[in-house]
Amino acid sequence: MADNRENVVGTLTAEKSAAIAKSYESDLKNNVVRHALSRNPISEVVFEPASVINVAPEFNVEVKTLPVANQKSSGRCWIFAGLNVLRELIAKKCNIKKFELSQNYISLFDKIEKSNFTLESIIKLSKNAHDDRVLQYILQDPVSDGGQWDMFVNLVKKYGLVPQEAFPETFQSNNTRETDQLVNAAIRNFAYEAHRLALKDDMPGIRALKDKTMEQIYDLFLNAFGIPPKTFSFAYTDSKEKFHEEDGFTPKSFFDKFVGDKLIDEYQSLINSPTADKPYGKNFTIDFLGNVVEGKPINHLNVTMERMKALIVKQLKDGLPVWFGSDVGFYRDRASFAWDANAFDYLSSFGFDIKFDKGGMLDYRHSAMNHAMVIVGVEIVNGLPTKWKIENSWGDDNGIKGYYVMSSAFFDTFVYQAVVLKRYLNQDEVKATGKDPIHLPPWDPMGTLAD
Repeated sequence: MADNRENVVGTLTAEKSAAIAKSYESDLKNNVVRHALSRNPISEVVFEPASVINVAPEFNVEVKTLPVANQKSSGRCWIFAGLNVLRELIAKKCNIKKFELSQNYISLFDKIEKSNFTLESIIKLSKNAHDDRVLQYILQDPVSDGGQWDMFVNLVKKYGLVPQEAFPETFQSNNTRETDQLVNAAIRNFAYEAHRLALKDDMPGIRALKDKTMEQIYDLFLNAFGIPPKTFSFAYTDSKEKFHEEDGFTPKSFFDKFVGDKLIDEYQSLINSPTADKPYGKNFTIDFLGNVVEGKPINHLNVTMERMKALIVKQLKDGLPVWFGSDVGFYRDRASFAWDANAFDYLSSFGFDIKFDKGGMLDYRHSAMNHAMVIVGVEIVNGLPTKWKIENSWGDDNGIKGYYVMSSAFFDTFVYQAVVLKRYLNQDEVKATGKDPIHLPPWDPMGTLAD
């Protein structure tokens, strides 16, 4: 019988391949691109130098901030960004020029709480087959470094804050890959054993297994991140070189004195998701996303990009930084100080771009929030923001001492989330945040974690 496989619709036939190869060889541009790529990264070959024109690091609205922090080889950007916002409040009250809150302290309890949250989610799904879509999604990466703003709020409200000197970093807190592997192995084994017990309707057995697993997980992270302080002293030298020291703080009393529930509860997460399933002016939550079981669920208010920018500017003008989340996977340049959506010209070299319609990129899993930073400045020209000053957490040997300039085009295309105080929202927006949220599945792009 004759082999008719090349007659199948969609086959890449020898004739088609030959025609493509001939077209490739006839375009001399491909020789130049091939030569350049043989010894250089694609991003350097397609870099557009014009993208750094008119992005001088000067701003007419700017919040004076402390030196940048460094998350090192961990995915804790959302914790660093959250603490960077709060430390400015403390630094202003105490008149300090250099100060950090303990990122390790929040990270430790995030890992523990996130493990507990995940085990509880697995218990709810324990009778489901192993290939249940929700269960499989959870088991894909049960406990990671990443998170969102509301998860940060739940942690600081429950556990408080400590200065970095009271609970410094460890090797493991700066390098989390191995501990993540270990805890996720324990969680997946729990899921396997819990399913077997659930089929026997043995809920007491599942609860006993959960308690044992949590004890093991607790031990793992205390060994890796250290034993957190129950009390500590807060010592600092202010900008006038006057020494201060206050004894007897607990993490909660430190939080209550310098931040407090009233202020932290005023922050509202905004998202810009121009997709058909998310009407503007509505609030949303993500099923099975969180860390503290008894904490506040994720709550996102979807707004237009123009509205998001207007609210951010209001907060900046009041001297307050803004936590935000964006996609930094494509057009950011780690070494350069300037980020622009046209910084890399993929189109000229390859005939297609890697960015397209924002809603389409969300719906088709091409782009989503994956990194959290802090907005600390903006340039306003004719009433419109043209560029933004960004405080990152990659150390001071990148950008301009760790700060970056983000163009308006980059911001509009790749920023998906920002957190502002409710005092800046209008009445309709405030009412919307208090309504029962629309539930989204765990795999919705607005449920991605900043890491």
